Amino acid sequence: MPNQLPSFIDRRALLGLGAGAAALAAWPAWAQGDRPVRFILPISAGSGVDAIVRAATVALGKAFGQPVVVENQPGAGGITGTSTVVKAVPDGFTLGMVSNNHVINPAVFRKMPFDPIADVTPISVVGATPLVLAVNPKLPAKNVKELVALLRAKPEGYNYASSGNGTIIHLAGEMFMDEAGVKARHIPYKGTGPMVTDMIAGQVEMGVVALPAVQPHLKSGALRAIGLCGPARSPAAPEMPTIAEQGLPNYVVEGWFAVIGPAKMQAAEVQRVHDAVAAAFASAEVREAMDKQGNLIKPTTPEQAAAYFRSEAARYAALVKKANVVLE
Repeated sequence: MPNQLPSFIDRRALLGLGAGAAALAAWPAWAQGDRPVRFILPISAGSGVDAIVRAATVALGKAFGQPVVVENQPGAGGITGTSTVVKAVPDGFTLGMVSNNHVINPAVFRKMPFDPIADVTPISVVGATPLVLAVNPKLPAKNVKELVALLRAKPEGYNYASSGNGTIIHLAGEMFMDEAGVKARHIPYKGTGPMVTDMIAGQVEMGVVALPAVQPHLKSGALRAIGLCGPARSPAAPEMPTIAEQGLPNYVVEGWFAVIGPAKMQAAEVQRVHDAVAAAFASAEVREAMDKQGNLIKPTTPEQAAAYFRSEAARYAALVKKANVVLE
């Protein structure tokens, strides 16, 4: 079975959140001033991860007891912004929010300026964004069985879109083709916006995309959902079945987002930052915002986050090799 985002809903988690206030009270005196905590986002403003962090900014500021400044530094599949985090002083004042691409990049880029495992300190895999396989409604397929039948009847006669080569959206499409034993032509776009626009226009027949990005189009009928890509149905769309429950039980993939710091952070600093992040994302206002976006909040410990990074990196490396996706 493929890896799934680990659950953190257990006794240890509850005790950890409960201890958050005590840990924050121990935040050293030098951290009590007006020096802001920098949150580096290696993606553009308006993206899914950007919306997540900005929705939590006020709660994060309260939890840290410090102002929080969000900085977008997009470029090179997330490498540009994450490089800033990697080079920062490991004092807890420079953090980053990364997603699946953080551990995918080593497999798709020939050269990396840093090691996404060794050169960062994982703080927490905070949660997940459900992905959905959607099609243009003119395509005569309403479920996985019908879509697979179409693709098998006309190998490579259909196109699937992605937000770019080597992205989680691309690999999720490749994973579907591999699990179903079918083929379709990959059409990469420069971002989710133009990809969705062409799916609606019928320029491409299908694609995997984050549920929050296309839910209005699914409700209006501009696009049709084939199934959710994650391990379970989404509270944001409980009527939508997963692809796994429609006959492809090993097909499980979802977008995730995680907080990182530079390497060599002291254990006490890691715990303080983790507790602040956990407290912020446990707040009612942040959970309400995440529910509206369709995101699931299930924070991990730093140890769980580190293990998850390693397992996801291995998983995607194997998929990238099979799909022969290599960027310069």
